Amino acid sequence: MVNTLKDKLQNLAGQQSSIVDSLDPVVKNRVVVLQEIQAQYNEVEKKFLEEKAALEARYQKLYEPFYSKRFEIVNGIKDVEGLPEETGKADASVEHKEEAVKGVPDFWLNAMKANDILAFQITQRDEEALKYLKDIRWSKMEEPKGFKLEFLFDTNPFFKNTLLTKEYHMIEEEEPVLERAVGTEIEWNAGKNLTQKLMRKKVKKGAKNVKPITKTEPCESFFNFFAPPRVPDDDEEIDHDKAEELQDIMEQDYAIGSTIRDKIIPRAVSWYTGELEDTEIYEDADESGDLGDEEEDDDDDEGGSDSDDAK
Repeated sequence: MVNTLKDKLQNLAGQQSSIVDSLDPVVKNRVVVLQEIQAQYNEVEKKFLEEKAALEARYQKLYEPFYSKRFEIVNGIKDVEGLPEETGKADASVEHKEEAVKGVPDFWLNAMKANDILAFQITQRDEEALKYLKDIRWSKMEEPKGFKLEFLFDTNPFFKNTLLTKEYHMIEEEEPVLERAVGTEIEWNAGKNLTQKLMRKKVKKGAKNVKPITKTEPCESFFNFFAPPRVPDDDEEIDHDKAEELQDIMEQDYAIGSTIRDKIIPRAVSWYTGELEDTEIYEDADESGDLGDEEEDDDDDEGGSDSDDAK
């Protein structure tokens, strides 16, 4: 995939060279000077990006105490002190009722659902599992270059993992290029895989004492985020159309990851309260649940209760 992208860039550079060569000599000289100016600009921009990266790293450390305090409050580890006077009065009447509530329930679930890009990824079945999400963190990676997202979960009935990660490996040239994404393999508990649904094949009318045929099928789920498409080591393994399709999927996946990193994590409470409204619409939002005439979606699926066959 990376080589395919490089080939496209090289072809583009060749086209640009032929354009310059075809110009009138006087105009060509002017364009050459403009290219030299652009090269000087690029050098300054390179220094800017280096200083920007250093500044971001410095401030990322300054943000950490705020994230730690948020984690403690959201998860009920530490209660708040010094509430504003109006808030204290308003909450006095429900003080005893709220004593049993720990932290801020469903904080990360509701924060993510407020964002259009992420809301499209979260199914109703996913919500129960995401209620156990305690924190989302991100960190920069140096080797390989890129960044890592960490999703910290409480013990839950869906999977054994308490930490799910997603890494984005980047190639830094003139602009960062996504090389591949790597996610944690989720250890699903029996009958709780949210990325699969149990399908029951329709039985012909009049048939008696025939046991329904069932099989599992992949389905839409936020947790597919942790199983990104594999990038072939050899670009010759896939044709041009499949390469473009894979590139589109990778770009969409990166959009989700960068949204979590750049929007959700820094301003989670503003998403939770609805102060931030996302007007971005996820591209290719084609929700097609048609499985054909021969099969139907079983009400009891792999992510929910046991199937009828177990009764």
